[in-house]
Order: sequence, then C-alpha cells, then structure tokens
Amino acid sequence: MPRRSRPFLVAILIGLAAEALFLWGVTIPSKIVFDEIHYVPAARALLALSGPVNTEHPLLAKEFIAAGIALFGDNALGWRFFSTVAGAATVSGVFAILWQLYRRMRPAVTGAIFALLNFTIYIEARIAMIDPFLAVFTIWGIAAMLWAMRAPPGKVWTRWIVAAMLFGLAVAAKWAAVPYVAWAGLGFVIVRWRDAVRARRPLATMLSGRDQPHWAGLPTIPALLAFGLASVAIYLLTFAPAFLYHDQPLTLADLLPFQMTMYREQVQVLPHHTYQSAWWTWPLIIRPIWYFYETSDGAMRGILMIGNPVIMWGGLIAVLACAWGWLRARDVRLLFAAGLWTASYLIWAIIPKSLGFYYYYYLPSIFLCIALAAAFDHFARGKFAHWDEGFAILAFGIAVYFFPIISAAALPGVQAFQHWMWFPSWP
Repeated sequence: MPRRSRPFLVAILIGLAAEALFLWGVTIPSKIVFDEIHYVPAARALLALSGPVNTEHPLLAKEFIAAGIALFGDNALGWRFFSTVAGAATVSGVFAILWQLYRRMRPAVTGAIFALLNFTIYIEARIAMIDPFLAVFTIWGIAAMLWAMRAPPGKVWTRWIVAAMLFGLAVAAKWAAVPYVAWAGLGFVIVRWRDAVRARRPLATMLSGRDQPHWAGLPTIPALLAFGLASVAIYLLTFAPAFLYHDQPLTLADLLPFQMTMYREQVQVLPHHTYQSAWWTWPLIIRPIWYFYETSDGAMRGILMIGNPVIMWGGLIAVLACAWGWLRARDVRLLFAAGLWTASYLIWAIIPKSLGFYYYYYLPSIFLCIALAAAFDHFARGKFAHWDEGFAILAFGIAVYFFPIISAAALPGVQAFQHWMWFPSWP
C-alpha cells in the first residue's frame, strides 16, 4: 500500500472504532433527553414539511436528525444515529488536523485518542442536539484549510472551496460557527503577511497567488471573496426544505429577513435556568449539566455532561505550554494549537447570549486535545518520551470511572450519583 494512503486508512479506522463505541447502547434512554425536546419535534416537522419549528436555529442539524428518523424510525436510534456519525467524524477530524500539522502518526493518533476520551464528544455523539454537527463541520473545515495550504497550484482552488463549504455547513448547523469563518479568513491573511515578512518581500506581494509557500496559486482578495460566497451559498441552500412547508413556507423575498428573525430569537433574554453557568467557569468544570437523571428502561440512569477532568485540566496546562513553546522555539504549530483553544473559548465572552451552559464549551474542549498532542510532541523528549502514553492511560482510567454516568448505564439507586460528585457544584 502506498505510504501516502496510510493516514487516510488510519483516519477511517479511528472513525469506525469511534462509531462502534458511540452506537453501543445509544438507544438507552429510549425517551427524550435534555434538549432533544426541542430538536426532535423540529425534525419531525421537517419530515412532514408542516411548518417552521425551532426557528432560532438554522435547519441543517435538524435535517440530519430528520434523515435519521426517516431511515430508522421515530425512535431513539433514528433521533441519534447521525449524531454518532458526526461524533466519529469529529474524532477522525482531530487526527486529520494533527496529521496536516505534523505529517507524523504519533501526534495525530495521540490527539485522536484524547478526543475519544474527553467525554464531551462521546456524550454529544449520543444525543440529538445540534452541537455535534456544528463541531464536525468546523473541525473538518479547519482540516481542509490546512489541506489546501500545501496544495499544488492546480488543486488549491478546489480544496479552498471545500473548506469554505464545510465552514458554511457548520454555520448552517449553529450560528456559533460564524466566528470560525472569520478566524479562517484572518488566519489566511496573517499567514500571507508572515510569509511576505519572512521572505523580505514587499507586503503588496501577499496579495498575489504567485510564488507563495502556502496556498500557492491563490490570490488573496479573490480567495477571500470566493470563500465568503461559497460559505454563504451553501448555508442558504440548507434552507431549501423551508420553501416546501405547508404552513408559512419560506420565499426568496423572506430568506434574508428571516435571518434577522433568527438573530432576535438568539439574543432574547431568557429566564434563569438551573444549569446555567458563566463562560469563565467552563474550563474549571464548575457547573456540568445533568442531561438525564431518572428511571428509564427498567433502571435508574444518568447522563452527566462533563469533560474528562484529566483532559480538561491537563489541556489548560498544554495550552500554556504550547504558548510558551512558541515563544521559545517559534514553532508556529504550537501557536496554532494554543490559538485554536484561545480563540474558540474567548468568543463566548463577547457572544450576546443571556444564558450560558457548559455544553457551549464543546468545541474548545475538542481543541484541548490538539493542544495536548502538540505539547507532548514538543516537550516529551528523552526520558519523558512516553509521557503521552501515561497521560492517555490516566485519562482512560478516569473514563472507566465516570462511564456509568456518561453512558446512561443502570445505577443501583436514586442517590447513586453521589459517588461521582467531586465538588458541591456538580449535583
């Protein structure tokens, strides 16, 4: 087998392993869980084309849920099947990002293992919410940007448009992806500027596509325009089913004004919620969320939306280590790894939401896995060379410990959850 096909094969195998894990027991609980109460009815309405439901969010994620119901029936497997696929593809996407950065198997596989063990992907992959689809398209959009970065001139435009479309699909799943489209464009410009400075060329040359070490053959301004147009076009195309509603069908004249309606619903002031939390508390896991805790399918069961403490807290150290490593070694891969988490997390400090919830930390929690892999690759040398393996074993041990309350396993009684409550703010 040619060497160049190996990363693709490994990514596929990792995705299949993740899919098997996520599918196992996915139909329990067999009843609606947490925010499925919003998205499953919206998916049913889409299938029936009855009319607009859950209008504060775009349609794409609910279209995937509807597709699952069409394939497997209006049951737990139908609701959640495509979430499992999105989760598995997200794990493979972490591998793809790290492979594009390092072109070596160890950091790419290590990051994918951390992603598989970080809890948040596992939990979100087993519930019919919109965040799994936000994450998978964002992660693969980043991977495609890096893929285009090294493309030969004859292929760069195709890869660039693929990246733009993936980011557009991420926004079509949830508007929280909008900042990532901006980060992608800004990152492109910064790399072009850096390349011009390093080559001691006039800054005006950064606008040209000729003789560029990254995205060769891609002129800057046309590339940014094409990126914006492609992402917006694919976003708007996902509203096609709304034109077929029996009640209040969307029209071309209504399409853009409807975006303002969505915005107003997004920023409305909501009443206090038991599980609300401030953005600054999420990295510390101060207030996780019980997605489910009640009797179902013959036993007491619970699903606690929480990150693996080893990865969540260790990842914060890794972000700092990556930033420090970049300052000392000027390895731009370390800056990229630290910047991914920082940018994805700090946007929540400015997004105009009246309430915050721990699951908003979903994408930043995934980027911690990339920072961990990058930090271990840079610092774990010599006698520390196998620290990444030890860290993975520790994360796996914690995953086994928490597994009963992230997988809806049968619990011995109503108070069983107390066994896992490390802090007073967790129940």
